[in-house]
Amino acid sequence: MTNIVKAEAGTVSEPTANLLAGGSGESEIKPAKQWRDIRKRFVANKLAVVGLALVCLLFLTAIFAPLIAPYDPYEQDLMNTLSPPTAQNIAGTDSLGRDVFSRVIYGSRIAVIVGLASMFLASFLGIIFGSLAGYFGNKTDSLIMRVADIFFAFPLLIGAIVIILLTGRGVFPVVLSLAIFGWATVARLLRSSILSTREADYVMAAKALGASTGRILMRHILPNSIAPVVVYATTSVASALVAAASLSFLGVGVSPETPEWGNMIAAARDFVGVQDVFWIAPSAGVVLACLGFIFVGDGLRDALDPKLR
Repeated sequence: MTNIVKAEAGTVSEPTANLLAGGSGESEIKPAKQWRDIRKRFVANKLAVVGLALVCLLFLTAIFAPLIAPYDPYEQDLMNTLSPPTAQNIAGTDSLGRDVFSRVIYGSRIAVIVGLASMFLASFLGIIFGSLAGYFGNKTDSLIMRVADIFFAFPLLIGAIVIILLTGRGVFPVVLSLAIFGWATVARLLRSSILSTREADYVMAAKALGASTGRILMRHILPNSIAPVVVYATTSVASALVAAASLSFLGVGVSPETPEWGNMIAAARDFVGVQDVFWIAPSAGVVLACLGFIFVGDGLRDALDPKLR
């Protein structure tokens, strides 16, 4: 038994080594060194740094929207409709005379809320069910994975439209629908990772020491299996942004008067060639936000697993 514990304590990549090694100073330093290495590999990836800058810009825009936007996004000026870019309206105005730039700025708030909320909810559900399926296996694994297959069978947008039609339009129904059809991928990723992790020596040592199932999952298995989920969750924010904009474009997302990028693109489709900034500005917001999260996700993938580089 002592040899098992010593072997586990000597495993550099396992964050549980400190627990079984009795809290030695050397094992306490190793996680900090690992995080430094991860940070260095992430910073060395130029696209990842660019993506992080775009994500930070999105968050800052959403937080300080009232200070950045020059006008109220709902304010109408029917005497100044479909105006081209001017000094007063740097991105022009829409068909109701509302300032396009201000609406794009406020649209970042909906993007952040929908993207992050749907990602966190889908990840929460996926981690719970993926952990149960991967650790217990057998009938539990089969049941959860067959339920996941049902959700895989539904196209995301069609399934989301059904849920929104049942619950009504709004930010929360959009978040709920995206999370319901997103958890299955997280569960399957985590399950696959846990299947290889649960047979590791340090897990066997924890079981031999009498650790509870919950402790083994939370302290031993999840920290060493969560990396693929972190990468997927980051990139899934981009998918959520596109899906939310698509739902609004189709008329089943947030309410039409809400300053949201999909709503703006839908309102501008009848004016292509008349006031192109009307649709180019919100489209650019979607593209830049998605690129930011995708670049960050790729950077995290390379940083967390340098063998993929």
